[in-house]
Amino acid sequence: MPLHYENLDVTTRKFMQEEIEKDTENSTIYIGSYLNEEGRILWPSLLLEAAKNGNDASLAAKLRNENLLKTQALRSGKPVSVPVTAADTLSEGEFNRYYARGVCLHAISNGVDDVTVYRARASSNPRSSSEAKIGLKYKAKELLKDLRENPGVDTALGLPNGPNSGLSVKL
Repeated sequence: MPLHYENLDVTTRKFMQEEIEKDTENSTIYIGSYLNEEGRILWPSLLLEAAKNGNDASLAAKLRNENLLKTQALRSGKPVSVPVTAADTLSEGEFNRYYARGVCLHAISNGVDDVTVYRARASSNPRSSSEAKIGLKYKAKELLKDLRENPGVDTALGLPNGPNSGLSVKL
């Protein structure tokens, strides 16, 4: 089930696409470690297509349907099975990060200073650290800078709040 993206409109999608293209050109796009060789090659274009016409769920489905994930990975030098949730975790995390960047750019372009954290997916057992962020306002320029400078890793501002947090931002 995809996250509920409150501001996933034409403008936000346009900004998402620009951010993905910029990261692809600069070789700063995050490439998940569970993607196989073909998946690593196709990832930027799949992410761009999802930003144009899809969402995190359609991106995850594409990864699964096209067999773009490894079946085994190394952990501490030992082979382990790739988690069955790997496509969902990667797709949700990266689509949401570019969505947040798009929302920040949307806010900035409209002269709006702040974006607000909200729960984009219901959770029966939410993390207290996630719950504490709901309703907080972040400066759009600061969050955008943070997300750009920290691809695929935890950000200094803590948004998104780790894998599967279910948090995002809105105008």
